[in-house]
Amino acid sequence: MGNNSTAFSLPQPHLQRTKLCDMDDKELEPLYVTRREQLKQVVGSIIKPKFVQGKTLNGKEFVSFLQQILEALNKGEIPSTGSLVEIFNKAILERCLKVYKEKLEGLRLPVPVEKLQQIHEVANGEAKLLFDKQHFGKHHAVQSILKLEDEITKVYKNFLLANEYQSSKLCEARFSECEDQMDHLQVLKLPSMAKFNAGFFYCNRTFVMECVGPAKERYDHRMSKMLLKSRALFIKEYNNKLFNWLVTFALVMVVLGRFVIKFFLLEIAAWVMFIFLETYTRMFWSAESLYYNPAWHIIVSSWETIVYSPLLDLDR
Repeated sequence: MGNNSTAFSLPQPHLQRTKLCDMDDKELEPLYVTRREQLKQVVGSIIKPKFVQGKTLNGKEFVSFLQQILEALNKGEIPSTGSLVEIFNKAILERCLKVYKEKLEGLRLPVPVEKLQQIHEVANGEAKLLFDKQHFGKHHAVQSILKLEDEITKVYKNFLLANEYQSSKLCEARFSECEDQMDHLQVLKLPSMAKFNAGFFYCNRTFVMECVGPAKERYDHRMSKMLLKSRALFIKEYNNKLFNWLVTFALVMVVLGRFVIKFFLLEIAAWVMFIFLETYTRMFWSAESLYYNPAWHIIVSSWETIVYSPLLDLDR
């Protein structure tokens, strides 16, 4: 083995070591220069050329190749221990986020805000529990859990907006239906307080049951104002229409008593009723006092019994 040894020593190139970088070969120790060249030959005979993509590299090309490798490592294009952990945790993060989304997508929007918040907390807990069981690496896990929380927050905000939109859409539809129904009840040919009240309570009950979500409070206020306004307007028009119907009824009975039935007492009674409604009530009673009179309440009750009941609706 001693015969195969290529070891040899290099003498000191020059006594003034601080000036070595500025000296030419002719200023250096001749033996040093000779053995340096000998060392180059030995190293050249031992090392093998570097092949990259089937080509040999010289020194400059090899340095350029190393620079490219370093840049790729810095950009994460070449997997490292840290990047592999990140990729592994990223896949887990996506699974956890999917679990969270599936939990919320199971809801049928709109729902009350409290219920959405409750489902969010449950789904968030399940997603984090799954991540805790499957994540890898302590340092990278902290970064991944922060990213998971950020993604969950984004998804939750989107669900809040979707819930708000669906709630507004549903409540607006129910509000419009009630508004149309109230408008229809205002123009009944045969006005009926009982029929109006039935439609009023049905509309209000339907709205309360079906309008849910964050928009409910806002539409509750609008609904209350609309219903109160419709009720006040209907009562005013109801009394006026009923009064006009009674006047018309009196005239019809006058005609029937004189020309059809030819019953004198019926005609007299109809004339008395007509004169009472058109003169006495206008001269001695105001509209308010007439409508709050017990006799008027009897007339209203009789009218309601004739016009509307659960089994009979003359306005249809």
